[in-house]
Amino acid sequence: MESIWEKEITPRSFERLRGDLKTDVLIVGGGLAGLLCAYKLHEAGVDYALVEAKKIFSGTSGKSTAKITLQHGLIYDKLLRKYGKSFTRGYLNANLKAMDEYRTLCDGGECDLTERSAYVYSLENREKIEAEVRAYESLGINAHFCKNTELPFSVAGAVRIDGQLEINPLKLAEKISRGLNVYENTKVLELGKNEATVHGGKIRAKKIIIATHFPILNKHGLYPLKLYQHRSYVMALTGADTPSGMYVSDRRDGISIRDYNGHLILGGGAHRTGKEGGGWQALEDFAQKYYTGAHVAAKWAAQDCISLDGVAYIGEYSKRAKNLFVATGFNKWGLTTSMVAADLLCDLVTGKKNELAEIFSPSRSIFHKQLIVNITESVKGLLTPSAPRCPHLGCALKYNKAEHSWDCSCHGSRFGEDGEVIDNPATDDLRQ
Repeated sequence: MESIWEKEITPRSFERLRGDLKTDVLIVGGGLAGLLCAYKLHEAGVDYALVEAKKIFSGTSGKSTAKITLQHGLIYDKLLRKYGKSFTRGYLNANLKAMDEYRTLCDGGECDLTERSAYVYSLENREKIEAEVRAYESLGINAHFCKNTELPFSVAGAVRIDGQLEINPLKLAEKISRGLNVYENTKVLELGKNEATVHGGKIRAKKIIIATHFPILNKHGLYPLKLYQHRSYVMALTGADTPSGMYVSDRRDGISIRDYNGHLILGGGAHRTGKEGGGWQALEDFAQKYYTGAHVAAKWAAQDCISLDGVAYIGEYSKRAKNLFVATGFNKWGLTTSMVAADLLCDLVTGKKNELAEIFSPSRSIFHKQLIVNITESVKGLLTPSAPRCPHLGCALKYNKAEHSWDCSCHGSRFGEDGEVIDNPATDDLRQ
């Protein structure tokens, strides 16, 4: 189903690669992270090429709720306790810089960039909200505790940050993709050392960036253990009162609310891919309760890669894979983190030192509680005696009635009823 953004604009098209290619930097993946890398390398005069298996922005980037903010849930108190002030300040500064870059990039008004106050609310836990406010204050960010909000229900508390951004992501894609060296419908079939085999030929590159949402190379980096995927559902309503701020719950399965050109954008019904969840029905029930008389203008779903500790993996793919780089695990904050990734990766592939490399390093410790959950789900999926099986690593697939797809709870691959792969890490279709 089309998002509200896709109903308004279609990204430009690019030709398929025909024949072999040689370049300094190959970018694999045409979502926002890949396109921003290409844009920055293009502006810097670096030789590069980007290949996309389907169409640019045909994945999660075009299905976003399109918020650009440093407020990534209740993360700063957590990071301060886990990693300390230096690490947390680096994470914060990376997101502040990303927001400033979006302001500059969209200064001409082409992307519907709008400043809003952003809120994270909790229905039950005031203490968590107060702790997050204190975390912001310790980092020098002006945050406010709120009990009264524009939400149609009462909350235990909310933390407000002013001056955050919302955007039309497809208009952003249209702006930055002009003149880029992009090849669509050019699927990577095999990755080797400094080489990619694609439909149409071979690409030799000094450096390769994997920006495919979930990394497609299994033999390095332990990404099938370090990541899981999460589905979330979105509806755009007309005929409903819209808030002036952007609201997100402290719960992964909670409700998010924002305005876009008079549309009320509701997000929620979320669940681990391949598991049961509220889906669009949860949003329809919510709208019926709080926005009687509203009409659905669009509805869509998105898929997010979740890291073990809530911080993205951006940098060297692994310590053993030289000249190979990755951006993944954006934890539902893909627009902001895509700019962070582009800044860091463009520095790394051009040999510049970047102080953020250690913070976002994909090789940092994997010993977090979520690792046990991911291992458990993988074992369950492998041992479940049912068909069909995921061609990625052989886990059982579960039918998703809401979206008419076959989904993998191990690593989040998804397939249409015809067997065509919809979401990676699987790169092959189901055998019929």
